[in-house]
Amino acid sequence: MELPVAVQQALGASASGVSLRNASQANGEELLRMALLSDTDGNLQVICRKHDLIDLEALNKRLGRDFRLMKRREQVRVRERAGLKELPALPSLTGWPTIVDSRVDDMSAVALELEEHDLAMVMPGADFRALTSKAERWSFTTDPQSIEVNLDDSERDREQLHTALKKFTSVRIQQRLEDTLELPPLPETAQRIIHLRVNPNAVMGDLVDIVESDPSLAAQVVSWASSSFYAAAGQVRSVHDAVSRVLGFDLVMNLAMGLSLGRALKQPQDHPEGYVDYWQQAIWQAQSAGVLASMMPRGQRPYFGLAYLAGLLHNFGHLVLAHVFPPHFTLVCRSLEVNPDIDSSVTEQYLLGITREQIAAQLMENWGMPDEVTLAIRFQKNPAYDGECQVYAKLLWLGRQLLTARGVALGAGEVVPQSFYDELGLDRDAVEAQFDELVSSKDSIMAMAGMMSP
Repeated sequence: MELPVAVQQALGASASGVSLRNASQANGEELLRMALLSDTDGNLQVICRKHDLIDLEALNKRLGRDFRLMKRREQVRVRERAGLKELPALPSLTGWPTIVDSRVDDMSAVALELEEHDLAMVMPGADFRALTSKAERWSFTTDPQSIEVNLDDSERDREQLHTALKKFTSVRIQQRLEDTLELPPLPETAQRIIHLRVNPNAVMGDLVDIVESDPSLAAQVVSWASSSFYAAAGQVRSVHDAVSRVLGFDLVMNLAMGLSLGRALKQPQDHPEGYVDYWQQAIWQAQSAGVLASMMPRGQRPYFGLAYLAGLLHNFGHLVLAHVFPPHFTLVCRSLEVNPDIDSSVTEQYLLGITREQIAAQLMENWGMPDEVTLAIRFQKNPAYDGECQVYAKLLWLGRQLLTARGVALGAGEVVPQSFYDELGLDRDAVEAQFDELVSSKDSIMAMAGMMSP
């Protein structure tokens, strides 16, 4: 296949040394990526190994600038000017100042992706060094393999949290943090729902009373039941109507819990561009956890309500991070944008020394939330987790991969092996078909998420 004209021109004399491969056959260790950055004073492009983590904070400190990933609409314009849908790591395509990570110069061969053509251009490392001879060379990346994320030892979570707090908190308030961790108390509505959950004599009227005691919550439950997603026959006029005729006791209880906890912390003004927002993530994962739980064999099937609630609260750590580490939360957001293929847990461990899953689980434990939910949140990024309530954590992990593969922007995804489906007793083809159907109702999911926002 002939290379696009813009790419041929950018390669110049180096084009003769380029060989083409199918992208899936390219050596992952040879792949490079180029990130387009901007600030109020101009643009910059940086080139590094594809799977390395760009340390944007270190880069900005050295430059004395405030670069962040270029806005999507601006990136589209840049690509359109070059006549390409994606830009390979070739500096002359834009002509902007360029910094190449020093690790690249140690490579004997490099591969540049042409994603729209599913191709990789492979060339000798010496040719690429000559091609980028005018670029500056700095060290601004970290190998993610060198970042040790605590995926399985929850006994260390509190120690890591204290260490992270001390690192980013002034001496004046460290003592107060030692005792309180600066985390809020469990909201009253959530406390009442937890008590209701463990009461074997609870009836629908008890739940209706709790929801109706919070006018805002009551309005959201009625709006939820009235949504096109449930297509309720007739108008939903009351919380009692929503519970008895449309949603059911279990779903309303968990919905009210998720809403109550979601309002305990303010949603941050900042969030990573390119990701769906907090409540959209919550609804996607709640629906997916419910779907997967329902499809499991009866003998292995977890409680639907707890699976749904775990999905609804899976990203609660996003809110907690913004609450506990406000200045540094912005750094996390910018790093996630510029490292889209690296899981948030790796980025957070590198920047903060703790992950959102760890800190959220600590809060859930402090609040006395059900173990199924606390452990699901804590271990959702570890597909190999083998412990108490593991099925709930595995459903969150699987749901995330299935949604990400279908274009729902939840962050980096992974390939799901057949053995994972076998372990859960799930039929892969049936699950894939069900998720195709779920993602086809995107508009309804977004409408439901809109109802959750305060």
